[in-house]
Amino acid sequence: MLWRMAYRYGGKQKTLSFGSYPEISLSSARLLREQARQQLAQGVDPGVVKKEKKEQARADTNKPAGMTFEEVAREWYDIKKGEWSEKNVKVVMWRLQKYVFPEIGGMPISELRTAHVLAALRKIERAYTAHEISALISRVCAYAHLCEYCEANVAQGLSAALPKHTEKHRAAILDPCMLGQFLVISDQGPARPSVKAALRILPYVFLRSFELRGGRWEEVDFEKAVWIIPAERMKMRKEHVVPLATQVIEMLKEWKARCGNETYMFPSPASKSKIITDMGLLNALFSLGYERDEVSVHGFRSTASTLLNGMGWNPDVIEAQLAHKEQDRIRAAYNRNDYFEQRMKMMQAWADYLDKLREEAEHGRLQK
Repeated sequence: MLWRMAYRYGGKQKTLSFGSYPEISLSSARLLREQARQQLAQGVDPGVVKKEKKEQARADTNKPAGMTFEEVAREWYDIKKGEWSEKNVKVVMWRLQKYVFPEIGGMPISELRTAHVLAALRKIERAYTAHEISALISRVCAYAHLCEYCEANVAQGLSAALPKHTEKHRAAILDPCMLGQFLVISDQGPARPSVKAALRILPYVFLRSFELRGGRWEEVDFEKAVWIIPAERMKMRKEHVVPLATQVIEMLKEWKARCGNETYMFPSPASKSKIITDMGLLNALFSLGYERDEVSVHGFRSTASTLLNGMGWNPDVIEAQLAHKEQDRIRAAYNRNDYFEQRMKMMQAWADYLDKLREEAEHGRLQK
């Protein structure tokens, strides 16, 4: 199968070929298509650009001059950043500037070799970071290869040469008794009002940290009992509708009356134009007496997932509420149901369950 893009330029119908599958993957073809569309928007014929690059590559075969790794990486970054969350946009560039550019950024991409990349990766102390940087460099090199800036992706498959990374799960409360105790003491902690309000609501909605912390009052529809989180704040870059249980609606109304901020739901204590930080939430958990291996902000997603699955709720409904990306591409293509009605029932049942745990913990009736 050959990837092609039909387009018009100068009043003429044209076709641009990106290569064949599986040599060119779907994601790579989409990247090249987006680059071609940007060229068209700038009044440039992508077909001519491709031809000129081929001619230039042939002319520069025996010359050291050419685009450096950093130049290629920044070009790739500018094309891809529109697909990422605000947080990921910052993280990718920070990683490039901290770990990659100082080591191989100035090298011509056509002269970059596997040994150069591997040497840079082995200077990184933490195994999990080295694997992440390896994947990042590989993505840039794959782009360079597709654009014919170099002959091959020299960073492909380097994870096998790095120290093994054993993924650690984020700490989470999975015991109902401990969860009930947390719900009681979280109301009594010394945290700042915005942080305390966020911690109080977090177990009920089990959102990712930035999805919760970046909340704006305009996103909440109190009449329809939904919180609509825009795509730019979601990890998967897709708008997420969160059904709100009656308890959450009441908590939000109560907090809004006290908050005094018309924009952010959880403004920073230092400035109402900013939001609370992830570290602020984490420190609040520590101030309650929890250790790092006992609880984490992200861990409440695992708490809800584990306990809801144990209660017998449909796993697909739970995954939809967690806004996880469907791993099975074929399944994802056919499963376009967001299970809103089922999620609404589940979220109310979950809130009722949490209230029950809280009440039993308050009266000392919870037992392991």
